[in-house]
Amino acid sequence: MSTLKMNDSLKMITYDIKDLYINIPIEENLTITKQQLLKNNDKYITKQIITILHTILKQNYFEFQETIYHPSKGIAMGSPISGTMAEMFLQHIENKHIKQLLDSKNIVFYTRYFDDIFNIYDTRITPDKIQIHVDHMHKNLKLTPTHEDNAQISFLDILITRQKNDLSISIYRKPTTTDTTINYISNHPMEHKLAAFRYYINRMITFPLNEENRNNEWKIIRNIPHNNNFPRNRINELKNQMEYNKTHQKPSENTTKKKWVTFTYYSPKSEK
Repeated sequence: MSTLKMNDSLKMITYDIKDLYINIPIEENLTITKQQLLKNNDKYITKQIITILHTILKQNYFEFQETIYHPSKGIAMGSPISGTMAEMFLQHIENKHIKQLLDSKNIVFYTRYFDDIFNIYDTRITPDKIQIHVDHMHKNLKLTPTHEDNAQISFLDILITRQKNDLSISIYRKPTTTDTTINYISNHPMEHKLAAFRYYINRMITFPLNEENRNNEWKIIRNIPHNNNFPRNRINELKNQMEYNKTHQKPSENTTKKKWVTFTYYSPKSEK
């Protein structure tokens, strides 16, 4: 994102998918999954996996006011498999509907983090036309748009500012943010007390911030210890240590290995 070239005809917009899990159609999702599995597996293995998934996904019961309901659509919140199934469904929708907008250059940049979407679009196509398109992607999906304001828009925990030729990225904090951490004088392990600062500092040194934005972020982080009774030098030492570890870390031996989603396999065949 930080390397994108911008011009006056490009605008930013984000979308939030409303109530994703409870609106995913189970049978349609199983059909999509089956099509993908058949690309790399034979029919017998695919059939068994789909049978297992059907059993798991249909167990989406919930209780409300002492009544048990069994919805006809939606995947269970908290189930280990739900995130994977939601991702497969969304990737199918993207390949079917978003790809053509990217190919036509009406959308010049598209990225998604689960149910949060960030787009950069060309003003030759209006936001209303894009909204019409996304509203017709699937009857179960409702996307709520947020338009840039004063050339700025927030996406997850970053604030993106549209400049003349590029994008500037800084850290976004909600207006309700208090920056309260575990107090230094509390009876907690030191690792727990430093966890929030590790997160803040790691975000600062890993995000593609320019020098000005990184310095501003460090000023904010340095003010947090005062309200939580932290010695400021302790946070300075933590920052120096993390920066050193980042510049001297050794490449992981597993960086070239592929990551696979695994399913528990139950064979109906008897071993006897």
